[in-house]
Amino acid sequence: MSPVAHIPSHRKPRRTASSTRALRAGVTGGILSLAVAGTTMQATAAEPAAAESTLEMPTVSDALTDTAAKTAAATEEAAFGYELQAQQDKAAAQAAKDAKKAKEEAERKAKAEREAQRKAAAERAAKAKEEQAERERASRSQERTSLNTRSTADTPATSSGTSTQAPSSSSSGSVSTLLSFLHAQVGKAYVPGATGPSSYDCSGLTQTAFRQINISLPRVSQDQSVTGTQVSLSNVQPGDILYWGSAGSAYHVAVYIGDGKFIGAQNSGTGVVIRDMSYDMPTGAVRVL
Repeated sequence: MSPVAHIPSHRKPRRTASSTRALRAGVTGGILSLAVAGTTMQATAAEPAAAESTLEMPTVSDALTDTAAKTAAATEEAAFGYELQAQQDKAAAQAAKDAKKAKEEAERKAKAEREAQRKAAAERAAKAKEEQAERERASRSQERTSLNTRSTADTPATSSGTSTQAPSSSSSGSVSTLLSFLHAQVGKAYVPGATGPSSYDCSGLTQTAFRQINISLPRVSQDQSVTGTQVSLSNVQPGDILYWGSAGSAYHVAVYIGDGKFIGAQNSGTGVVIRDMSYDMPTGAVRVL
């Protein structure tokens, strides 16, 4: 036995002829396949290049141009419409404002005219009232003059040929005393229910005044308005009691002092004052002297 018989051999096994042919055929087929694939890839790569060489950029059509132009025109027209509407709204607002101002001015003028007419009417009424009062005073004065004339004519003559007035009652002196007292009370306060000496109400003043000449009057206006003899306002004389309201239910009294005037305790705002009869024309009068 050989000494190296147990050592494995490193020599490659020998290939058979059939395996060698198969190997060669596989290699040859692979090479052919690679060649065909390369050719195919080159052809495929060449096609896009060819296509790319013939590709052109698209152009904007006329229809698209017309659409853009129409859109721009419509936008411009809409903007013009908005501006026109804004101007119209502004003009309408200004017109409404002017109309309102004109209306207010017309109403102001109409109000001023009405006020002027009312004032003129009031002035005419006051003037007419004053003229009426003046005529009544003149009428009373004329009546007094006529009475005095008749009284003088009826007076008997004395032995010397001159005439003397017949003596009258003591009413003249009483009236003078009454009026003097009333004038002294002017300016004093009005206090409801007061009868003097520092304050009065209307009937309290007349009662206290007539007490100075020993004439006793009832306390309240209602009763004083029916005391004595009723006389018309056209025949009223100094010392007569004037009353406001109906006789028997009068709400205010005062004393006539002549020349169309009276003295009375009017109210808490004025106190005892002298007033013209035209200021507040009384309803009637009574004579107790």
